[in-house]
Amino acid sequence: MKVDGHPYRTIWLKPGNPRVVQVINQIKLPHEFAVDDLSCLEDVCRAIRDMTVRGAGLIGACAAYGMYLATLEAPDTDLSRFLALAGSTLKATRPTAANLAWAVDRMQRAIGTGTSAAHQRHIALQTANAIADEDVAHCRKIGGHGLAIIADLSRNKHGQVVNILTHCNAGWLAFVDIGSATAPIYAAHDAGIAVHVWVDETRPRNQGASLTAWELGQHGVPHTLIADNAGGHLMQHGLVDMVITGADRVTRNGDVANKIGTYLKALAARDNAVPMYVALPSSTFDFGLRDGIANIPIEERDPSEVRFISGQNSRGAMDALLICPPSTPARNWGFDVTPARLVTQLICERGICDATEMAILSLFPEQQ
Repeated sequence: MKVDGHPYRTIWLKPGNPRVVQVINQIKLPHEFAVDDLSCLEDVCRAIRDMTVRGAGLIGACAAYGMYLATLEAPDTDLSRFLALAGSTLKATRPTAANLAWAVDRMQRAIGTGTSAAHQRHIALQTANAIADEDVAHCRKIGGHGLAIIADLSRNKHGQVVNILTHCNAGWLAFVDIGSATAPIYAAHDAGIAVHVWVDETRPRNQGASLTAWELGQHGVPHTLIADNAGGHLMQHGLVDMVITGADRVTRNGDVANKIGTYLKALAARDNAVPMYVALPSSTFDFGLRDGIANIPIEERDPSEVRFISGQNSRGAMDALLICPPSTPARNWGFDVTPARLVTQLICERGICDATEMAILSLFPEQQ
């Protein structure tokens, strides 16, 4: 994607210094575009924990580069033990997203094939680069598959604007490039199909308002910011043609863990006969789970994210404002689970399928 006309990925090796990983600081968006240097494992863990980087695909790629940086820190004589601890530390930073653990496990398997410390470091860098490149390729394929859905809606509306509701940010910023839920939107816009995106704010961290709205604007996609609770109203009045979200973990039977509030969007969509799509790369599937509500670990974050709201004040400075009585306690679950029965279809790099175990395994027969 481009920022002010310049192409960027969300993560890359620092030019001239392959021992440093650079990322876009998403905490500072949309008010400031800043790039942070990550030079050690702890830098990567902190960036994932505090959501400098976030989104299923990106934290997977970031964890992969974290394992690479760990090989640079590890002593030659104790590299295996150091990397085992590094992997456990990375996995603990964000427990809900499947991509993070998937990337760490893949890195550990690949590094384990090395015949020396130097060889293992070389493999680590190659594998991290491959994970990042595959993330981009998979998102591009998701965009191609999802484009067909939007094109059908456009034809059925005789070329009138296709109104799409999304939740949180499953865009370019949540992956290495292009995004999952936004990939079909960008593909449709670039193909000349008239689309408009309803961007809900996505409390409490407002990733819709601050991130999705920003990147859609950078790409020139028409969009409108709405309050989180406006989606059902829009659907009741025929103002939403489809809902599309990303996912942080999807079970083998199609249950979807995504940003808190996704379940409510899915309920409203079902009640109003609006199709509900979930876009994800294969690394987001957890084929070891069948019951998402019972078994997907749901991250609970700092209550201050609910009690305070951050933004730019009238003087142009960043500020955090308390929105409740000082003594009011809060709880802050980061994700919820949408049962497969509420999902119209899943869109991944291998194609489109119903949210059922049989349909998913038809795309992934090796998981049977």
